[in-house]
Amino acid sequence: MKLARWRDRLTQQEDLNFLLTNRVPRLALTRFMGWYSRIDSPLLTRISVAVWRLFTELDLDEAEPRHYRSLREVFTRRLRAGARPVETAPGALVSPCDAIVGAFGPVHRGMALQAKGMAYGIADLFGDAQRAAPYLNGSFLTLRLTSAMYHRFHAPADLTIERVTHIAGDTWNVNPIALKRVERLFCRNVRAAVEARLPDGTPMALVPVAAILVASLRLHALDLTLRPDRAGPHHFECRHSHTRGEEMGWFEQGSTIIVFLPPGVDLTPGLTTGQRLRMGQAIARLPGPPCADA
Repeated sequence: MKLARWRDRLTQQEDLNFLLTNRVPRLALTRFMGWYSRIDSPLLTRISVAVWRLFTELDLDEAEPRHYRSLREVFTRRLRAGARPVETAPGALVSPCDAIVGAFGPVHRGMALQAKGMAYGIADLFGDAQRAAPYLNGSFLTLRLTSAMYHRFHAPADLTIERVTHIAGDTWNVNPIALKRVERLFCRNVRAAVEARLPDGTPMALVPVAAILVASLRLHALDLTLRPDRAGPHHFECRHSHTRGEEMGWFEQGSTIIVFLPPGVDLTPGLTTGQRLRMGQAIARLPGPPCADA
């Protein structure tokens, strides 16, 4: 009986969370937050940060010391040098961001897991079956950034970005509560498919997905900030190289990055749903060269 009451209470809390963060004018609120976050006022910023800390674990101690003049400057803060050591082992692919591990595993019959019992087609996510083809029998890893986390993201390996596809959409919340309730949520939201290639020719892709209150994405490879009011999809061809751990861009608040790997590149054993990762931690490994016969 107690267990049933606890489950009912949890369901009611989740229903309220979903109602307050999704059954609202999502795009309008996201545009408002974009405007509000750019207001140049140190006093308003201090007040906003104080309120923010009442609801999150916001910690600015690792950030470069500065006096913030807007919430956007807080969202897109840099960290102190050395705050995120990057794995140096040969063949390691590292987490592009601070994140909480969501779903992960193999891409099965073109489908990736969004939440337990709910999947989506990766061709729909990429907006093009041809673009998704290298990952049909590969693997994926969903990395969720909370609003209080460090919002810049970095190269998982030495790589060259070859193409970016920015796809317009909605701004559903991407927290676990919404992921259990909204089918194909990642395929509905604003997103950018960033296709890259490693020095040995191995393809990999990062798909940053927007969420309510955040839909702008800065990509240094394009020297451009992708915004939700740009009708799409937009295709950008480029040849921009990054070294492992080098900054690639930032979100203008928390959201999600989905990493796609081709067959033969294995995720690091021991990953668990809900695990917290820091940028630079190993998440996968490239296959090593075959051993010579003794």
